[in-house]
Amino acid sequence: MKKVVAGMDLHSNNVVIGVMDMDGKRLASRKVSCELKEVVKFLAPFKSRLEKVAVESTYNWYWLVDGLQAQQYPVVLANPAGMEQYRGIKHADDTNDAFFVAELLRLDILPTGHIYDAELRPVRDLLRRRMMLVHQRTALMLSFKSLYTRTTGQEMRLGELKDLEIKEAQKLYVHPANQLIAGMQVKHIEQLTESIEKIEKVVMACARALPPYSKVATLPGVGIILGMTLTMEVGDIKRFASAGDFASYCRTVAAQRTSNSKRKGENNSKCGNKYLAWAFVEAANFARRFDPACRKWYDRKAARTSNLIATKALACKLAKAAWHLMSGGTEYDSKRMFGQPAKIK
Repeated sequence: MKKVVAGMDLHSNNVVIGVMDMDGKRLASRKVSCELKEVVKFLAPFKSRLEKVAVESTYNWYWLVDGLQAQQYPVVLANPAGMEQYRGIKHADDTNDAFFVAELLRLDILPTGHIYDAELRPVRDLLRRRMMLVHQRTALMLSFKSLYTRTTGQEMRLGELKDLEIKEAQKLYVHPANQLIAGMQVKHIEQLTESIEKIEKVVMACARALPPYSKVATLPGVGIILGMTLTMEVGDIKRFASAGDFASYCRTVAAQRTSNSKRKGENNSKCGNKYLAWAFVEAANFARRFDPACRKWYDRKAARTSNLIATKALACKLAKAAWHLMSGGTEYDSKRMFGQPAKIK
């Protein structure tokens, strides 16, 4: 019997499935609700000869990919950013999109994405939620400091704000409205801090058990939070063939388009992982301040270009170094990163 492939166009409330054989003949299609049992029911007659199933990588793909993998279906994750249909097509709908995914899969030219480990993914997403809570806490702190300055004409240091109790914050103001908002903001800051610390404790317990954590922690500029971020966001380092590929995924390389040695615009600078991009820029800023070798290299680069370019370039070097640490299981060596210092004759 001929092998078949399936493509899925996933939406928030339904899934459109298209099945075709290896000759490109469309065999069946159906729109089903976003319930795993409905999807499996449709695929069941084809399971024995199903070569692969491609699921479009939308925001809600977890349940479908994990569910199909649990039932031993060969699943790949289709990357919508890399797929573009013919713009002149006269009729296009969800069924056509599902078969288009299946056709690319049949021809073995389907752009795919990485399926992160289902056991570690919730922990990684938990760490991402921590960043959201940190942003909320920072916004509250800035709002409190702004109110204090407008009302009293004085500045409040961040350390003083963190030590404030609710009643102490209320005593800073005379008007009841200001007392109310000051007390509420301090209370919310305390609650957010407690939540952030709980998340850090859970993620740290998971990250420390993974081999890459102890290696990336030796990088200059990388502390506890950045170490957790790098470890959880990277996942399997083997999915990156080279240090350059990893640096590109971390958004630390230039995105540009040239033709005949002339610049013709920019490519997709947003392609990659924004959390790793943030982490390596943060690491670069810390490294240039506290690591002598990084500072020396940064100063030379900044003198020839600018502070912004030098910071991004240092982030790129750190990203490439991180790839070597995680893939080779080695620890950081500044001589390998910057080379031997020139001898003065």
